[in-house]
Amino acid sequence: MSQATLGDDEELFGEAANEMREDVESSLADAWDALPDSDDVWEVDADNVLGVLNALNSALDAGDAEDHLRDAKKWFTMGQRADAFDDAEDLEAEIAALEETIADISEAGEQVGDLTATVPALRGALEDAGPDADDEDEAEEAETADDSDEDENENDEE
Repeated sequence: MSQATLGDDEELFGEAANEMREDVESSLADAWDALPDSDDVWEVDADNVLGVLNALNSALDAGDAEDHLRDAKKWFTMGQRADAFDDAEDLEAEIAALEETIADISEAGEQVGDLTATVPALRGALEDAGPDADDEDEAEEAETADDSDEDENENDEE
């Protein structure tokens, strides 16, 4: 191989390494942009706790961020194995930070999902709980029976 060919190969490798780094940086930027907006997680418009939990659960979706992170990791890994990056610590740190943020969002989503199932069951248990609950049920049944008797009496009078 001639010296000119080797020089061209080095130049091409340098260009490829730069493009690979740009791909990693671009995928990381896209991933950060795809994360939920902090206001969407913090501010909700709902009439009750279940509405708040459902809105929060919807907001806690990492969505396309995971796909963009995967692309960034793929190109980063390829570049590292090819020893294409002179300085990759910043990319590695950003990938780790993004992974941690996505994991936090996912964990929070799971917790909210658990609460979304738990809160209505708790409400029902509290409504049915205590000595007054049986008395209220009996009162409601008696009232329903009285209403039925009145309806029957009205029908008999006609």
